[in-house]
Amino acid sequence: MQSTVDYLIVGGGSSGCALAGRLSEDANAQVLLLEAGGKGDNWLVNTPAAVVLMVPKKFNNWAFETVPQPGLNGRKGYQPRGKVLGGSSSINAMAYIRGHRNDYDEWAALGNAGWSFDEVLPYFKRSEDNRRIKNELHGQGGPLVVSDLQTDNPFQSHYLEAARQVGYPISDDFNGAEQEGVGLYQVTQENGERWSSYRGYIKPHLDTRPNLRVETGAQTQRILFEGKRAVGVEYKQGGRLLTVMARKEVILCAGAFQSPQLLMLSGIGDAAELQKHGIPVVHHLPGVGKNLKDHPDFIFGYKSSDSNLLGISLKGGLHLFKQIARYRRERRGLVSSNFAEGGAFLKTSPDLPAPNIQLHFVIALVDDHARTLHPGHGLSCHVCLLRPRSTGSVTLRDSNPDSPPLIDPQFLSDPADVEELVAGYKMTETLMKAPALAKFITEDPFTAHVQSDEDIRAVLRQRTDTVYHPVGTCKMGIDDLAVVDPSLRVHGIEGLRVVDASIMPTIIGGNTNAPAIMIAEKAADLIRQG
Repeated sequence: MQSTVDYLIVGGGSSGCALAGRLSEDANAQVLLLEAGGKGDNWLVNTPAAVVLMVPKKFNNWAFETVPQPGLNGRKGYQPRGKVLGGSSSINAMAYIRGHRNDYDEWAALGNAGWSFDEVLPYFKRSEDNRRIKNELHGQGGPLVVSDLQTDNPFQSHYLEAARQVGYPISDDFNGAEQEGVGLYQVTQENGERWSSYRGYIKPHLDTRPNLRVETGAQTQRILFEGKRAVGVEYKQGGRLLTVMARKEVILCAGAFQSPQLLMLSGIGDAAELQKHGIPVVHHLPGVGKNLKDHPDFIFGYKSSDSNLLGISLKGGLHLFKQIARYRRERRGLVSSNFAEGGAFLKTSPDLPAPNIQLHFVIALVDDHARTLHPGHGLSCHVCLLRPRSTGSVTLRDSNPDSPPLIDPQFLSDPADVEELVAGYKMTETLMKAPALAKFITEDPFTAHVQSDEDIRAVLRQRTDTVYHPVGTCKMGIDDLAVVDPSLRVHGIEGLRVVDASIMPTIIGGNTNAPAIMIAEKAADLIRQG
C-alpha cells in the first residue's frame, strides 16, 4: 500500500504534533503524522496525577535503558520517552520552562543564524496561552495552555518559606526577565487537566482539516531515497509494511534517541558504523548520534507523616479518595498535581552568568523514578546540573528497526560535573533542612549518613540519573559534527529535516518540552519559506 502527501512527519511527540498542526493550517498542504504509539486521549494521560503511573511503566512509554554508566558505579540509567500522541508532553511533569536567554544567544554565536533569544522569543509566545502572566515575554491565545497549579497544597507555602529562611531569592516567573530564584512551576494544564502538544495542536483540528491525517501504531522502519533526496518512508502498522511518499519533505520529529537512530538505519551517519551493521551508506555524516547531552539529577527523599503529601497509608488512602471526588467536581486539589510543584534555578557561585542548577520539589517520596515504593508519606527534592560537560552518544544496537538504540549519556564522566553537583547538593540540602520543611521530616533514608564531600561524591554516583532532558544528537550547526543546518535541513541530503530536541547544539538550562515546541513553531516558518 502506498500513498503520497506533501509533508510526511515521523513522530507525534511535542515537536511533531506542533509542526503538523502548523503546517496543516495551509489547506492546500497534505500533512501526514506517523506515531508509533497510540492515541492516548484518555483519563490516564489527561489527569495530571497519573504521571506517577506513567513514568515507571511501559504504558505509553518507550521505557529505554542506557548502557552501563561508569560514572554511576556501572548502573544502567532509565530513560522514559512518550510513546503516544503528544510524546513526552503526555507523560511528563508538565513544567513550563524555556531555559535561559544566554542558551539561545550561544546557539546563534555558534553560527546558527536566527536562533538567538530575541529571535526565538516570538515562537515561544506564538505557542503559548498563559492564563496568568500577561506581559511582553508571554503569549496569549496560542495552542499550548500554560497556567498555575490548582492543587492548593500547603507545602507550596512551606517550600517558599524555607527558601526565605535560608536567603534564596524568590521568583514569580522562571520565564521572566530573571530566571534565578525559588518559586512554583507554571504547568501545561487547562483547568487542572494535562494540556499536551496533541491536545493543543492536533485534536481540535482532526475533524475540520481534511488535509491533516494522523496514523497511530505506525512505527517507521526507514527513510526512502532517490539518490540523495528523501522521498518517503517505510513503516509498520498492524503487522503490515506500508510505504508513504512525500512530494515536498520528510521531517523527523522522533526525538533525541530515535531521530538519529532512524537516520542511521536509513544510511545516514558515520560510514564505518553503518557498514559494521551491514547498512548501505547513503551519506557519510559522522555527527549523527553524537553530542548527546542530558541533565544529571540527584534526588533527596524524606519520610513524613503529613497526609497532604502523596503516600501509601490508610489515612492517605482516605485523603486521596476525598481528593478524587474533589477533582471530579472542581478539577482542583491533589489529583491535579504534577507532583514536582516547586522549582528553583540557583547559582552555586555568585559570579556565574546564569543559574547552573535546577530544583524540582516533589510532594512525594521518589525513589528510582517511582519504581521503588515506600510505605507512608514523604517529600523529595531533585537537584540537576544544567550545563554538564559530560557528553554521550546514541548508536545502533543492530540493523533491526525494532531494537532500541544504545544510549550512553556518559553521566558524571567529567570530574568537573561531579564537583559542580557537590555544590548543588549542599545548596539543596540547606533548603531542605530549613525549619519550614525540616519540621515535617521524620526520616532521611538515603542521605542521613552523608557528612563529607567524599560521602557526597559517593552518594551522587550511587543515586544520580536523568531528569528526562536528552538533547543534541542531531545537532544544528556549521561544524564537522553538525547534522542539520540552521534551517534544520540535514546536511548533504535534500527533502529531509529534523525538528525536535535532538537539533539543540547545546543543552538549555531548564526543562526541554517548551523549547521542543518552540523549535517546531520556528521550523514551520522555515519550511514555508522553502
